[in-house]
Amino acid sequence: MISPLRSSFKMSMQPTLEEFNALRQAIEALQSQRDSLQVQRDALHSTQQSLVGENRVLRVERDLLKERLAKMMHKMFAAKSEVRGTEQKDMFFNEAEAHAAATQAVPAQEESQADQGTDVASHKRKRGRKPLDPALPRQVERHELPESERICPHDGATLTEIGVEVSEQIEVIPQQVRVIRHERVKYACPCCDGALRLAPKPAQIIPKGLFTAGALAWITTAKYEDGLPLYRQAALLGRFGGTDLSRNTMAASMVRVGQAVQPIINLLRDHLLDSPITFGDETRVQVLKEPGRAAQTQSFMWAQMTDGSGPTGTGPPIRLFGYSPSRGAGAAQNLYAGIRVGSVLMSDGYEVYNQIAQLHQLVHLGCWAHCRRYFIEALDALPKHARTPEQPAVQFIELIGQLYAVESRADDCKIDPQARLGERQGHSVPVLERIQALLLTHLHAVVPGSLLGKALHYLSAQWVKLSRFVTDGSYPIDNNPCENSIRPFVIGRRNWLFADTVGGANASANLYSLLQTCKVNRIDPHQYLAALFTALPLASTADDYEALLPWRIVLPAA
Repeated sequence: MISPLRSSFKMSMQPTLEEFNALRQAIEALQSQRDSLQVQRDALHSTQQSLVGENRVLRVERDLLKERLAKMMHKMFAAKSEVRGTEQKDMFFNEAEAHAAATQAVPAQEESQADQGTDVASHKRKRGRKPLDPALPRQVERHELPESERICPHDGATLTEIGVEVSEQIEVIPQQVRVIRHERVKYACPCCDGALRLAPKPAQIIPKGLFTAGALAWITTAKYEDGLPLYRQAALLGRFGGTDLSRNTMAASMVRVGQAVQPIINLLRDHLLDSPITFGDETRVQVLKEPGRAAQTQSFMWAQMTDGSGPTGTGPPIRLFGYSPSRGAGAAQNLYAGIRVGSVLMSDGYEVYNQIAQLHQLVHLGCWAHCRRYFIEALDALPKHARTPEQPAVQFIELIGQLYAVESRADDCKIDPQARLGERQGHSVPVLERIQALLLTHLHAVVPGSLLGKALHYLSAQWVKLSRFVTDGSYPIDNNPCENSIRPFVIGRRNWLFADTVGGANASANLYSLLQTCKVNRIDPHQYLAALFTALPLASTADDYEALLPWRIVLPAA
């Protein structure tokens, strides 16, 4: 039996309906607050992940910008040489610096002192300046003792000549400007007026032009070989001859002769495109007055060359330039129209060359020097303390250096293509396998937009063309010969900066072609141009023009 007190206590513990509803609402409110806090937590977590991602992106962008800044700073202020030491002990010093202490410059000295020798283990090595060119004209200045000093102080006898001591110096004679006066004699019959005759004037490359063939050759060589702008030439000639020459007249003369030599350029291009191996490259040029284009628009100068012209590849080397307002496939197709099907094309990774190779069924080779340059840029952008042997860029540069070491040994031994092929198969192929393995290791582990990422993706995209050189001993390993032929144009561009008209750009391309072809064939460019400008107005047939090629023209005796 329950006592009344306990029963009343139990009844007082049961909540009322209002209390139950209030408790349920409180629980629902807490649950809603919990759900809200969970949503806020998830939102904060999402925000945190987003910030982490943004931070990661910003860090990558920062590193890329720092890398680009380092590249630009290196390009502006550091040495331009790409030479690297083969031992990889110090990746940011040129190899030549290791020998700087051992090779000290020796100032020019008298020949009597230069004849002194240095004793070496098995012979006596001469040191001092090199002898002067024996082909240079010489003026002998004889120095004799006065009559009063030709007496022996011991017995009073007259001294006799027993020989001479010879030393030579270089003398420079300033340019001489002179005027050629043409007098055409008139003839007439003394009996009538029907036989008036005038002696003809020799044909000139520029009819009624101000400059002779020799003067035009001098101006052309100074501008396109020595990089001397026309306004400096005008000042120089004015100082020598006292004549105020117009730069416009000189510029117009260069355009005229550049157009006049077009038949010679066409023949050179025929010989080049018929060769087994052709090198191709291009560089920028600015033309101010080009119809339909702003003056700031960049145009391009295309370079083509071969070290052996003709079907057998044993002909003279040729260097050619061609102007085009664009860098597109149309310009390249015009320049390479007629190239021999199945021949070899060496170029960089520009896509237009792939189209040319496919169109003409060419064997397309890639340039290892261009590939190596990407890794050098990636290495130079790193801090010096980070350029360790573990860096991928360092490893790639060292392996590419091994490829060039094989080529250097082959060049030193002057072996034939078949022997070179054996060297490449035995030594270069294993190096290529190591490069490919290293490429696969790092290709997807590096940010594609970084300098190292660009180098890796370039190597990957060009791998088939880059590795093709080991299949034939006559294939070149890089496009350096073509880049070297462009260098004089780039140096000249720094002086004259731009071309005024399209005609001037085409003329410059033609004249650069002739000068560089003369240079690679060891022909004096001034002598050749003087002879060419004299004989060109008389040429009328294909054989006449063929006889005016740099290696066939008859140069006047010195």
